[in-house]
Amino acid sequence: IMERIKHVTIYTDGACLGNPGPGGYGIMLLYQGHKRELFGGYRKTTNNRMEIMAAIVGLEALKDKCKVTLYSDSEYLVKAMSRGWAQRWRANGWKRSKQEKALNPDLWERLLRLCEHHEVHFSWVKGHAGTPENMRCDELAMQAAQEPNLPRDDGYIFQSETR
Repeated sequence: IMERIKHVTIYTDGACLGNPGPGGYGIMLLYQGHKRELFGGYRKTTNNRMEIMAAIVGLEALKDKCKVTLYSDSEYLVKAMSRGWAQRWRANGWKRSKQEKALNPDLWERLLRLCEHHEVHFSWVKGHAGTPENMRCDELAMQAAQEPNLPRDDGYIFQSETR
């Protein structure tokens, strides 16, 4: 019997106290009336890295191949994925142009791989505009960014050293 593919809704948000600075991400997974919240952070990172990280952690939480609608208030994330920018940067050896390196290749690589496994539709939601799920993810991300003893974001450290 064909297993019916699950439709999951994921809301994500990233936050940074200073950019770069301590950062966090917040995620809400919704499936058939069930709700699961996830969050985490790093002691020194960027806002964009936390936005991408939120999407990665949300998708990594799925056990089976799913159809996903992922809501983010990050235009950077939504456009890079829905317009094929990230795929193009990867195809060009993580370059945006002949001179310019694409930032965050470590995270884009992980996200692209997850999107090859799941069917993901990225959708933009206006931040701080009263969408309860987005507001909650923002809260979780801000909370995570303020936790003591956050781990190092090795991808950020590597990137800032190789500029």
